[in-house]
Amino acid sequence: MKSPYVSELQPNAVITATFLVQNKEIRQKKTGEPYLLLILGDRTGEIEGRMWDNAAEVIETFERDDFLKVRGLLQVHNNRLQLTIHKLQKQSDDTVDFTDFFPASERNTQEMYTELRSIVAGLGTQSLRELCLAIVDDPEIAPKLRLAPAAKNVHHAYLGGLLEHVLSMCGLAVLTAGHYKNIDLDLLLTGVVLHDIGKVHELTYDRSFGYSTDGQLLGHIFIGLRMMDDKIRSIPGFPTGLRNLLEHMILSHHGQLEFGSPKTPVFLEAMLLHQLDTLDSRMECMRGFLQKDRLVEGCWTGYNTTLERSFLKKAKYLEELENPAPVQQTAGDTTVHVPVLKPASPPKNGSAFADKLRGALRTEP
Repeated sequence: MKSPYVSELQPNAVITATFLVQNKEIRQKKTGEPYLLLILGDRTGEIEGRMWDNAAEVIETFERDDFLKVRGLLQVHNNRLQLTIHKLQKQSDDTVDFTDFFPASERNTQEMYTELRSIVAGLGTQSLRELCLAIVDDPEIAPKLRLAPAAKNVHHAYLGGLLEHVLSMCGLAVLTAGHYKNIDLDLLLTGVVLHDIGKVHELTYDRSFGYSTDGQLLGHIFIGLRMMDDKIRSIPGFPTGLRNLLEHMILSHHGQLEFGSPKTPVFLEAMLLHQLDTLDSRMECMRGFLQKDRLVEGCWTGYNTTLERSFLKKAKYLEELENPAPVQQTAGDTTVHVPVLKPASPPKNGSAFADKLRGALRTEP
C-alpha cells in the first residue's frame, strides 16, 4: 500500500512518496532560470509541488500522467499545504499499484451496474425498456459505463462516478415522481439513464481524467444523442413521439443555453431531469470539495470556482464555538480588548445596489 497519501500529509515534514503527475508546467524565476510547477495526486486528493532548484536537469525526464517518486518539504503557503521538491525520479508503471492513484467510488462498480440493470429491466414501457437494455448491455458500452467518471473534475470525478450519479438520480426520480402529479416515471428514468451516456466516450480515464478528441469536438450531449439514435434504429416500431421527447431531454438537461444545453426544458419530465441532475451534481461537488479541502486554518474552505463561493466547514465551525481560542493577555494587563470595526464603505456610483439604495432614501420634495 502506498504511503503517505495526500490526505495524510502534514506541514513541516520531510516526505518521500510517489504521486501521479496530474499537471506539469515549466515557469521562469526572476533570474530567468526555469522551475517546475506540478500538481501531484493520488486517490485521496492532490497537492501543488514546486521544484525551484536544478529543474533544468529533470524537466525532460517525465511527463504528465507519469508516476514520480519525490522527496521534499511540506510547508504552508497562503494557508495551503505545498510541497517544495528537492529530488524527483520517474517510476515505471510496474512498480506501482494503480488503485492507489486513481480516485474511485466507494461502492463496488459491478454491484452498481447490476442495480442499474435491474432498474432498467423493471421499466413498464416496452420500447423504453428495450432501448435502455440495448445501451447498458452493449458489450462496448457496458465496460466503460462501469468505469467512467461523471466529469473531469466538477462532480463525481472518480472511477465509477457516472454510475453512482445515475443511480443517485434514479432514487431521486422515484421520490419526486411520487410527489408531483402527472409525471411519467418510465420516461423520467429513461432520461436519467441516458442523459450523460455520451460521457463514456467524451472522457478519457485510463490514467488522469481528460477529454477524448471526440469529446472535445462534439461533447457528451451530441455523442449521447448519436448513441441513443443508433439503438433506436435497431428497435422495430419505436414510437416517434417518445424518440422526440427523449432527444429533447438529453438536449435540455443542462437547463440553460449558457450552460451548454441547445434547448431549455419544455415539459415536466425534462424539467425534473434537469433539476435532479443539478441537485445531485452540486451536492456531490460541495461534498467532495469539503472532503478534499487543503486549507490548514479556519472554518472556511478555499474558493470553489464551480459554485463560485467558499464553503463552511460545519464541524470545525461548531467546534470553534464550543472551544474558543483563549485571548492572549500579558500579566497585569487589565485592558478590555474591543475589536475595531472599519466603517462600511459607501456603495459605488453606478452599481445596481447603489441605485436601489438612493431610490429608497430619496424623499419627496
